[in-house]
Amino acid sequence: MQSGKAFRWLAAAMLPVVVAFTPSPRVLAQATAYSDKPPLLLGAAWYPEQWPESRWDADLSLMEVAHIHLVRIGEFAWSAMEPSEGKYDFVWMDHAIALAARHHICVVLGTPTAAPPAWLTTKYPDTLRMDENGVRDEHGNRQQFSFASGRYRRLAHEIAEKMAERYGQNSNVVGWQLDNEYAEPSFDPEAKAQFHAWLKSKYGNIESLNNHWTTAYWSQTYDTFDEIPARQDKENPALLLDWKHFVSYTWKSYSENQITAIRPHADKRQFITTNTMGWFDGFDAYIVHSNLDIAAWDDYIGNEHYDYFDNGARHDLTRGFRNKNFWVMETQPAFVNWHRINSSLARGQVRDMAWQAIGHGADAVEYWQWRSALNGQEQYHGVLVGADGTPVPVYDEIKQVGDEFEKAGKALAETTPQSSVALINDYDSRWAIDFQRHNRDFDPVAEMVAFYKPLRNQAQGVDVISAHAPLDPYKLVVAPGLNVLPREVADHLLEYVKHGGNLVLGPRSGMKDEYDGLNVERQPGPLVDSLGGRVEQFYALEDKVSVSGDLGSGTASFWAEQLSTRSQDTQVLLRYGVSNGWLDGQPAVITHKAGTGSITYIGAWLDDDLLAKITASLLQESHVQPILPNTPDGVEVCLRSGANKSVLILINHNKAQAHIDLPHTMNDLLNGASSASVDLPAYGVAVLKANK
Repeated sequence: MQSGKAFRWLAAAMLPVVVAFTPSPRVLAQATAYSDKPPLLLGAAWYPEQWPESRWDADLSLMEVAHIHLVRIGEFAWSAMEPSEGKYDFVWMDHAIALAARHHICVVLGTPTAAPPAWLTTKYPDTLRMDENGVRDEHGNRQQFSFASGRYRRLAHEIAEKMAERYGQNSNVVGWQLDNEYAEPSFDPEAKAQFHAWLKSKYGNIESLNNHWTTAYWSQTYDTFDEIPARQDKENPALLLDWKHFVSYTWKSYSENQITAIRPHADKRQFITTNTMGWFDGFDAYIVHSNLDIAAWDDYIGNEHYDYFDNGARHDLTRGFRNKNFWVMETQPAFVNWHRINSSLARGQVRDMAWQAIGHGADAVEYWQWRSALNGQEQYHGVLVGADGTPVPVYDEIKQVGDEFEKAGKALAETTPQSSVALINDYDSRWAIDFQRHNRDFDPVAEMVAFYKPLRNQAQGVDVISAHAPLDPYKLVVAPGLNVLPREVADHLLEYVKHGGNLVLGPRSGMKDEYDGLNVERQPGPLVDSLGGRVEQFYALEDKVSVSGDLGSGTASFWAEQLSTRSQDTQVLLRYGVSNGWLDGQPAVITHKAGTGSITYIGAWLDDDLLAKITASLLQESHVQPILPNTPDGVEVCLRSGANKSVLILINHNKAQAHIDLPHTMNDLLNGASSASVDLPAYGVAVLKANK
């Protein structure tokens, strides 16, 4: 880590009034806009409709003891709210909301449209989604509706409006979740017709589409828009990319249909959101979030083991959807039920995950679910309370989290993470690579995480943003795989570099234009001249290739590009060793000054150690210092600032104790201790504020 300069910076940043590091003011999204609600909320997904009303008070009492002040209800309860078409029953929900309020628990209402009732799908089978082979879905699961169905949208609007009329002015309802985990598109005739109309609106005429899609290839030329198939794989890459765009805008309009039902009746303090799924790329989440008030996501570990770097990246990704604080609408209480082996998080890791969410900008953490359902597809999923209504072992750990949220909430109110480093997440590029991986092991999400890990470890703060987001706040911007690079985005990046920004491009960058066609300049497309070099050829690797230079030595896997320099000022930072002959001795990483900034191109998927050396050098050249230097490996540092205050969150992700020296004496808000150092046990957490 870096020197005492950053150490002194932290000392200044942690003073109660002066915050030294404020690269970009953000609009915050506190847990609620209601002043009588806690600034940090711990919650659970509660399904009162599944249990006798005589049981509710016992459940809510157990929640209150665990410092749970939030429940989400309703998102799967359409058949309970509207037992038959046009016949509504909200009495049970009235009772549930009122009883929750008596236990100091506020409510997020979920619109129930992810699980339509049997009467609806039986009476209106045309509302069911259709797969690419023309097979209609059936009732009995969830998300079996067509997101493009006009009839389904009318029915969804009606139930959302009835809910809003009844609860829009209820002060205990703090927000609305639309549907649940948008996911599957539909390929039914109505959806296809809308796709064709969307294409006609975009291109104007069929000749323009044929030109941009290069349909002369394989005699794909279309005479009318109606001839175009709707596909999500094994098609012209231009068609596949436009299908993803259509899906994204269709989900946005799906949200808008319910927003227009809710907003006219709702208190302005009630937010509207939906819950997304981290790296899920079925749609462009920037488009889908553009008409929502805040972002929210469901935090389940990406594989069978908790990777705190990947999990942290997904938090930062979600924060970037609206560029402000977010909610974790669901997370796992110890384990899930869909992995190959559904192993449990270790004792302490549930608390670890909760505080990581807060450190990355969450203002609410909610667990799925409160109590085991007696039947259904998720009987084995982790819960806080078992089928008998008594707590399971993880309940006490979550209770500790709730107690700590109450202790630290006031200090964290109106604060958010700040960073001078940004990582670009671009859905067009991720899709384009996935359409044509060229090497099956080239996973664009794994590439994102590979870059995120050393940047987060070294800078201790990374924003994950869209390629269209403002770049001025950042000293270093890294685009791991900006495969689709339109002229508009290139100009945006060049403006950043021109004014002193440092831009890093990863392998496969600048290969395509906005229509998924090859850029005629070769890679990196419109940035070739400013880079002072280009990609001469790309190679999918079966075996590792050695790479070395002034920054160190290591290997490249999966992918390697032969670079060339076209300017005397372009520096070669790394070269390939002996390989396939084409790569031997050729540049692997080059950099060039442009304006008052720089562009660096990394042409290979480098091993972790070598990539970490490169990012460390780039951060140093960009004058980016860590928040807290010399922290032990496995200890995550998070800083939330705002309202003339800063709070430091330290999380020990290790299985062993870790010692951390602080810049000065600080007060741990969780245990009240004051010290100039912290000893964290395995999975331990400290939430620190400067002593006045």
